[in-house]
Amino acid sequence: MITVLYFARLREGLGTGSEQIALPQGVCDLDGVRALLIARGGAWAQELAGNKALRAAVNQAMASGDAPVADGDEIAFFPPVTGG
Repeated sequence: MITVLYFARLREGLGTGSEQIALPQGVCDLDGVRALLIARGGAWAQELAGNKALRAAVNQAMASGDAPVADGDEIAFFPPVTGG
């Protein structure tokens, strides 16, 4: 199982701030997790679409799409933050 956290507009758009997911065989990186969630369709496909700017972290460390994920990991998705 992995824990997936959603922040800011993602939490609002998806209607949840977190969930536990069984990591399917063959899903071994952050891009794979994102694709798994997008495959749900609806709001998931809309909010997590590849053309949407998103940041992600694995175990509280910023990560790119090819970052490995494993059972027990915490994955976070959030929109980029701009300062002012």
